[in-house]
Amino acid sequence: MNLNFNNIKKITLDKTLALDCGVKLKGFDIAYETYGALNENKSNAILVFHALSGDQFATETNTVTGKDGWWSYAIGKGKAVDTNKYFVICANVLGGCMGSTGPKEIDPSTGKPYGLNFPVVTIKDMVSAQVHLLDYLGIKKTLSVIGGSMGGMQALQFCTLFPERTFSSIPIACTASHSAQNIAFNELARQAIMADQEWDGGNYLTSGKIPRKGLAIARMAGHISYLSEQGLQNKFGRKLQEKSDLKFSFDADFEVESYLKYQGYSFVDRFDANSYMYITRAMDYFDLYKANNGNLSNAFKNSKIKYCIISFSTDWLYPTSESKKIVIALNAIGAEVSFVEIITNNGHDSFLVNEPAFFNTLKGFVDSAYEDFKNEI
Repeated sequence: MNLNFNNIKKITLDKTLALDCGVKLKGFDIAYETYGALNENKSNAILVFHALSGDQFATETNTVTGKDGWWSYAIGKGKAVDTNKYFVICANVLGGCMGSTGPKEIDPSTGKPYGLNFPVVTIKDMVSAQVHLLDYLGIKKTLSVIGGSMGGMQALQFCTLFPERTFSSIPIACTASHSAQNIAFNELARQAIMADQEWDGGNYLTSGKIPRKGLAIARMAGHISYLSEQGLQNKFGRKLQEKSDLKFSFDADFEVESYLKYQGYSFVDRFDANSYMYITRAMDYFDLYKANNGNLSNAFKNSKIKYCIISFSTDWLYPTSESKKIVIALNAIGAEVSFVEIITNNGHDSFLVNEPAFFNTLKGFVDSAYEDFKNEI
């Protein structure tokens, strides 16, 4: 795949960001995209947070890959998040690989890619960096902050850090704290990357190598967790590849094997291995319980934000029970919160595919919140 990074839109912030790890990041870039138009009183801004493998190209054409944006089903003219009405902002996270400062970018102190010299960042750091983008765009308060998976974690974190800067929030298919199973999957991915000799201690960009095998296996492992057992069975079952019988070898006999390989190796073409490690580590460190002395409700106290928590019935990565814990915590402090579980066979990735019941929920909440918010300003 030929990637074109020439047209990435970014701001360079001459500020110091105090990271959770104790490092002070002096000056950093935030790459971003916007869709739709900001209205006169700036009441229609929606900040969308991307997931682990996403980027700032939420919809329309990704100018780097030439492919559709990762949330084109949900965002666009006449869609659930209607860009005829709303001004949608999406930024590449700190530590990402689509233009924001991260391990792939040049360390000004050495003139070489940061690699593992890039500091370990957290979800809190990512959100804190993106608030500067809102300042740059002159937006004091968004209509909503929305995200699925890791994007949902950012939406929750945003509400805890900046409760006065959004009217509503839609965390989708996420959790307030990574479970042992979540951490185990991410560790499997990181170990696969580090076991690839081409990873070269994280210095592969300097030495001209690419840890393709390691990153592809990491992606394959992750991809399994994004799908449901029933969804995989319905799509592939035990269907064989081209031949009508088993080959008695270790080549791909089954269609599901070829599918996983395609997902893994196509991912390598557009994603950076070190970024994958840094972002999965940020997800593992995310723990709103620990940050609030074990009481999740404390994370959202004194907040007037309207919440819509959405989960999917076959999501076993961040199951509905995790979303219900967030709802219970919000109810405990009297927050205005709606909760919807979408019944589907599409697993964790339900928010990324054509899921009409989900889109109806998303549109209904956003449009309703807008009617309330524009009367408040």
